[in-house]
Amino acid sequence: MTDLISRWREGLSKTSKSAFGHLAGLLGTTEIKQNTWDDLESLLIQADMGIETTSEVISALKASVREEGMTRAEDLYSALRAELRRRLITPPPLDWPVKPVRPTVILIVGVNGSGKTTTIAKLGQRFIKEGKTILFGAADTFRAAAVDQLQVWGDRLKVEVVAGAPEGDPGAVAFNAIQAGIARKIDIILIDTAGRLHTRFNLMEELKKVYRVVGKALEGAPHAVWLVLDATTGQNALQQARAFKEAVKVNGVILAKLDSSARGGMAFAIQRELDLPILFAGLGEKLDDLQPFDPDAFVDGVLGS
Repeated sequence: MTDLISRWREGLSKTSKSAFGHLAGLLGTTEIKQNTWDDLESLLIQADMGIETTSEVISALKASVREEGMTRAEDLYSALRAELRRRLITPPPLDWPVKPVRPTVILIVGVNGSGKTTTIAKLGQRFIKEGKTILFGAADTFRAAAVDQLQVWGDRLKVEVVAGAPEGDPGAVAFNAIQAGIARKIDIILIDTAGRLHTRFNLMEELKKVYRVVGKALEGAPHAVWLVLDATTGQNALQQARAFKEAVKVNGVILAKLDSSARGGMAFAIQRELDLPILFAGLGEKLDDLQPFDPDAFVDGVLGS
């Protein structure tokens, strides 16, 4: 447990040092004044929490000050921690495969460069360690390198990869992957999709087609649609997320590259804007550095506590 806590602290150190690292100096032994609120607001925005979320947090803290009669700035620390934690959804337990359905089909979506393919490999490693059988579907047929990259991970993890011809029909690849998974009695199929720019209508329509094909290949599928967001893009990722949620019914978020970002505050904006649970967070480059999202560890990590 201590090792896991340290991993979260290390993974969130950039966010903590760049923004929340100034919290101790801000919330010292002085009295709560207007400049206390101004400085705290600037700090939260700097952490990429977003203007709307920041405004709501400040309003909630002011209400706590009035209700509890706080006078010292240092008393705001525990109130801030509680308010930040309240804003994070506790992710649901992931019990795969979905019973009595087999295989469980998980569609992985996101824009190019978000870390989708590497995240799929990390998920595969995690599920294999849990004793599950895995199959990869390489439905990103528009980028040959994506198929090659997934095949490299498949070889390394000893996971079969179902692929198609370059620039072929991604829906056909997804269909074939599910058929192969059913025939081999696989527990979980992870399907990689092309990195869609949320502003390209035709590409998003193609992604919708893959979603429909998956449903035809296996009733009830996909059982989950997970959106991989690059934490280093901060608030810019929100517009992407909204488009994907509308297109293919995203029901969970994976924050990749959190360890490389000073914008960890975006997690709070994601919860506010999308009302979607963050399921996993990337805290490093190693295969086992994809960790189930822990709201308490996250808050403590960004606050440096």
